[in-house]
Amino acid sequence: MGPVDGLLVGRFQPFHLGHLEALRFALGRVSRLWVGIGSSNAPVSEENPFTAAQRAEMISSSVGRMAPRIRTYEIPDAGDHGAWARQIDEIVPPFGVVFTNDGETGRLYSGRARVVRIPMVRRRDLSGTRVRALIRSGGAWEGLVPPGTRGVVAGATGRRAGP
Repeated sequence: MGPVDGLLVGRFQPFHLGHLEALRFALGRVSRLWVGIGSSNAPVSEENPFTAAQRAEMISSSVGRMAPRIRTYEIPDAGDHGAWARQIDEIVPPFGVVFTNDGETGRLYSGRARVVRIPMVRRRDLSGTRVRALIRSGGAWEGLVPPGTRGVVAGATGRRAGP
């Protein structure tokens, strides 16, 4: 069997250290990783404060030497999981592994790709909800995201990125 490509989809609102570890985990199991930026068509809101382009920049500026093995793709919401999966298949090149902790996504892909669960790292601290709340409140969010994300968040929100 030749090289296998994988898929990992997330909202990445924002891209934090847990996401970075998920990419490292996935790249330890596939030759290339297609990263789907989910809800790419969602309007900017408190729950989705960053555009798809900003999230792609967070990822590309945070992955360092992994960059040549990663490609990002914008994945819009589709209304239901089946339509969403069909849309992914139209947007993203073929893949043999899907990295997900979402049961419905795993079920949809289980017949045609190997489904691999992603270990959660520091889940209590590393959640997009928590990081967004800290950014909004002026709390200490900088240590929860990679340096590339810090720069994008600072530029998008005017929140100074610390050291």
